[in-house]
Amino acid sequence: MKKTVYLLSLTVTLASLFYINGSLFASETDDRIESSAKQSYVFKTYLKGDDIQIKSTDGAVALTGTVSDESNKSLARETVASLPGVKSVDNKLEVKGEVPVAQTDQWLIAKVKSALLFHRSVSATETEVLAKDGTVTLRGKAVSVAQKNLATEYARDVDGVKNVKNEMTVSTVATKPGKKTVGEKVDAVTESIDDVSITALVKTTLLFHRSTSALNTTVETKKGVVELGGKASSAAEKNLATKLVSDVFGVKRVVNTMIVQ
Repeated sequence: MKKTVYLLSLTVTLASLFYINGSLFASETDDRIESSAKQSYVFKTYLKGDDIQIKSTDGAVALTGTVSDESNKSLARETVASLPGVKSVDNKLEVKGEVPVAQTDQWLIAKVKSALLFHRSVSATETEVLAKDGTVTLRGKAVSVAQKNLATEYARDVDGVKNVKNEMTVSTVATKPGKKTVGEKVDAVTESIDDVSITALVKTTLLFHRSTSALNTTVETKKGVVELGGKASSAAEKNLATKLVSDVFGVKRVVNTMIVQ
């Protein structure tokens, strides 16, 4: 009888210890998820002006608060979803202010700006975007003809864009001695971007471009090297995905293992 009581007591004690340890581990994981999201390059750079609350419960993350536009809402979700230990993301973020109606000029302007935002070979901050009945006009400054042409190419690949007029001027001013070139600035930024942020930027970028928005693409990043998996309908589509991803901030190299079907 005493032996049975002892064994029962021991079982209850062990079960309690497992429960406590499990709860502590879950709590530590949730704390790490919330902290890692806030410390990510995306949250500290692109989402720093937004009011986002992150609450993780056993790996199920809820995002609440407000963001400046739809692209930030998507970017926040992709960043959190890429964190280790995250099982699901309930994105309850709301866009503050008036949301542009789909297919309107303002809606198209927002989409083009978002498409340019994460590419390092173009300057979204130096590019003014206008739209009228599906025709997008780009103004501002480009550091080279190649950058100007690439801006045209990226804008043309946004869903809803019918035509692009690029009125950007190409700068002829030489770089002052001791001043970093655009390439050197990009390299410095690349080294500071974490893999989780790179994955989120790549996924969001593929979504913005109509040539890749419907692709069934998986994205994994390790030390800046991005591996793309999934399916593509043609070799051209696969190659385009590689090109777009290669030009995303933080990406050092792309390994494309997508299957052409």
